[in-house]
Amino acid sequence: MPVFQAPTRDTRFVVNEVLDLERYGHLPGFAAATRDLTDSVIEEAGRFVNEVVAPLNLSGDQEGCTRHPDGSVTTPSGFKEAYARYIEAGWGTLAAPEVYGGQGLPHVMGFVMEEYLASANQAFAMYPGLANGAISAISSKGSPEQQAMYLPKMVSGEWLGTMNLTEPHCGTDLGLIRTRAEPQADGSYAITGTKIFISAGDHDLCENIIHLVLAKTPGAPESSKGISLFIVPKFLVNADGSLGDRNAVSVGSIEHKMGIHGNATCVMNYDGAKGWLVGEENKGLAAMFIMMNAARLGVGIQGLAQAEASYQNALLYAQERRQGRALTGPAEPQQKADPLLVHPDVRRMLMDAKMFIGGMRALCLWGALQVDLSHKAETEEERQAADDLISLLTPVIKGYGTDMGYKTATDMQQVWGGHGYIAENGMDQFVRDARIAMIYEGANGVQAMDLVGRKLALNGGRAIQRLFAVIDAECAEDSADETVKLVAERLGKATGHLKAATMWFMQHAMADRNAVGAGAYAYMTLTGVVSLGLMWLRMAKVSAAALGREGADKAFYEAKLLCAKHWALRFAPQAGSLRYEVEAGAETVMGLTAEQFAA
Repeated sequence: MPVFQAPTRDTRFVVNEVLDLERYGHLPGFAAATRDLTDSVIEEAGRFVNEVVAPLNLSGDQEGCTRHPDGSVTTPSGFKEAYARYIEAGWGTLAAPEVYGGQGLPHVMGFVMEEYLASANQAFAMYPGLANGAISAISSKGSPEQQAMYLPKMVSGEWLGTMNLTEPHCGTDLGLIRTRAEPQADGSYAITGTKIFISAGDHDLCENIIHLVLAKTPGAPESSKGISLFIVPKFLVNADGSLGDRNAVSVGSIEHKMGIHGNATCVMNYDGAKGWLVGEENKGLAAMFIMMNAARLGVGIQGLAQAEASYQNALLYAQERRQGRALTGPAEPQQKADPLLVHPDVRRMLMDAKMFIGGMRALCLWGALQVDLSHKAETEEERQAADDLISLLTPVIKGYGTDMGYKTATDMQQVWGGHGYIAENGMDQFVRDARIAMIYEGANGVQAMDLVGRKLALNGGRAIQRLFAVIDAECAEDSADETVKLVAERLGKATGHLKAATMWFMQHAMADRNAVGAGAYAYMTLTGVVSLGLMWLRMAKVSAAALGREGADKAFYEAKLLCAKHWALRFAPQAGSLRYEVEAGAETVMGLTAEQFAA
């Protein structure tokens, strides 16, 4: 039976010492986020997922969701009761706007709970997670009437939400969608079409589901410029907020998937369902991107989450399983064999995992802070800087975070050897659940093209220059500190490779667009390596200072310093090869004919 314990000690380190959240107490929404409160939220959130959600992970994967003859869908045993406890405790309201019943805490605290839920049970976490994106879209683009009708119950968790984009014939290219929205005399629209891969499309956790659906109105342009966004509730909502008739939306089937079996991924049929336009006609893509960007950050957290869960189980196994002897001689001569943990190659995989997890947690929570500062910082310049950084790093958090999350899950399965391949031990579930994160909410190749094709050039490259300025300043500041000097130097060199790759794109993009596409993935990975390095430089600096204090948790901070050094010695060198991969251009990638691929 797999184990999981929320990593509360490490979260408190990032929130309190690295981000120092209390220093933003003068900003709206931060005043309540005192250290006492954030520590309490972190510990109680950890206790909740440990006791209520994690025990359902393996059983939920084995049981899956069920579609019944009447079209209704039920979740695995225990999910409904666990969700009832989730909303009763108000966990979904942490970072939601107070005006709709939320607690109004910084997004940092919301991200903490998202990580813990996804580590404990990714399939379960997706139900409330999708609602967060729907809330963001309606908050930003919905009319005051729509906000008043839907948001209070969505924030409370009484109602949940979905996003309906993909159709059988199109995924990323949304301009090809065929779902139609016919205007009605009462101001509503009749929505007709089929959507696939709809996570949490139907279930028994709450009394209503608010679907956000992309469709085209009559006469709309056939490209993505003709897309509109509609609210289509499972049950119609009366003027007084009570539920009315069942809408003409149904589940055609539940997808048979590689993983996340506890989440109902549905084929949704809209047969003249009643819907209401969100925002302006033909402007639906912009509204949906609000939801998608929130979801992409959430998916990046899923990469971190599966890495954490798999690491905990691999570490426990490496400590207990005995196999062979240490290369330097028996570590425990009184035993017939030494624990796996004595072997350098096992330790290599565990150290790679520990370094990635610690760096990625810091990056996700720092990203959450940028989301807050983009709205609440004191000056327009500060708000713009935060928005630039999180916009730039969203595809990196999603793409690099889930690539490394999956790699970590497979490495942790490798630590278990043959026993990792046996389903009852649960390591295969971490691998299977982690794999989808590289695909949905925009496959990672799409994230790479978003980064290189859109984010780099936006506003004359302002965002990437901001990131360079932050890194350069911190490397210069710490270059004289012997404790963190190596990390600062290696981060500076890695950033130099990122700058060179950026310049190469600027010089070659117009002449050969294929060169951009061929190098985008390596560039995204390079940006991820550098971003983790920035986090480890900060954590190393904080840890070195902490070791000078009386009563410091010596083992914890020394481990942080060694992880930072591990990044510097074993991950920073990747930057050079990734840069040269970018500079290789498109010659070999695009050189073969279609026939030659089959030759």
